[in-house]
Amino acid sequence: MTHYLDYAATAPVLPQAAQAVGEAMERFYNPSSQYAPALEAGRALEDHRRTLAAALGCQPEEVFFTSGGTEGDNWALRWAAQRKKGHIITTAVEHPAVLEGVKDLAQQGFEVTYLPVDSAGCVSVEDFKAALREDTVLCSVMLVNNELGSIQPVAECCAAAKAYNRDIFFHTDAVQGFLKLPFTARDLGVDSLAVSGHKVGAPKGIGAFYLKRHSRLKPMLLGGGQERGMRSGTESTPLIAGLAAAVGVGLERREAEWERLTALNRYAKERLTANIPELKVISEAGCPHVLAVTLPGYKSEVMVRFLGDRGVYLSSGSACHKGKLSHVYAALGLPKPWLIGALRVSFGAGSGEADVDALVQGLLEAKATLFTTLS
Repeated sequence: MTHYLDYAATAPVLPQAAQAVGEAMERFYNPSSQYAPALEAGRALEDHRRTLAAALGCQPEEVFFTSGGTEGDNWALRWAAQRKKGHIITTAVEHPAVLEGVKDLAQQGFEVTYLPVDSAGCVSVEDFKAALREDTVLCSVMLVNNELGSIQPVAECCAAAKAYNRDIFFHTDAVQGFLKLPFTARDLGVDSLAVSGHKVGAPKGIGAFYLKRHSRLKPMLLGGGQERGMRSGTESTPLIAGLAAAVGVGLERREAEWERLTALNRYAKERLTANIPELKVISEAGCPHVLAVTLPGYKSEVMVRFLGDRGVYLSSGSACHKGKLSHVYAALGLPKPWLIGALRVSFGAGSGEADVDALVQGLLEAKATLFTTLS
């Protein structure tokens, strides 16, 4: 029996999403063509766009389908390249899709301020306000951190940026918060946000990008003019259908799942700390689907393999790190043994107490079997 505790990396495809994908593949027509079956495919595409718009709290014409969160983040960051060289504000704990994009802009001459975080992994609104400058052109602050579950004050930061200069473009990576944390694009006040399908039970390779009406942004892809000229290329109607189906399920379950996962997160902390006193919880606050812990003295990559051999699947941080030490945990100023021993436990629709119990048993076996490090 396997115990999957890596939902922050990806979620299993929901049966409803898989069914929607299969049905859409049978209706293979190009939604841009003009005969009856194709027009029907086009209407279905717009129905799916309305589903996403309802989930994001925006208008359908403000929703664009993408390949996922990374594309959406990159699209927003490219906006800065339209303006004269200026100043960018982001955080030290952003996803690599943002940090690498900002790094590229820095190499083009933009100046970047990386906001620090507190012990819970959250930025200070006051620090954000203090970082604003006359030449600030772009801000990117993620909604929920993918390694800590910490919830950033996006609405407050965005309001401060707009009060300082309404022309500042504000983006948020909302991948980990989508269908977990209640929010709307309007409430956040942002100019753009990115979400990803495979985090919420849709197939990989599909996402959505919100762009506030009248916001100036260059097209992501040039070509035949699909997605109202902003992302050319024939839309992947099966993947979009799967995304819309997963979103529909997620909206129905969101409130109940928040309560269930809050209780499961609490159960996990109690069981882990009671049975493994050396284990430390890295971050207490945030979305309940993420629990960051550390077992100082043990190497996390060894622990991940050890647990994986016993059918317990989790990670040592973001899957995008591929074994490297997490910049997110480093930003917290953790001691080196804590960094080396960090583990990310993340929950989803299929998670339960039995999975937590298996994790506890696996960690107890690891403690009895593995050698500690000297660092």
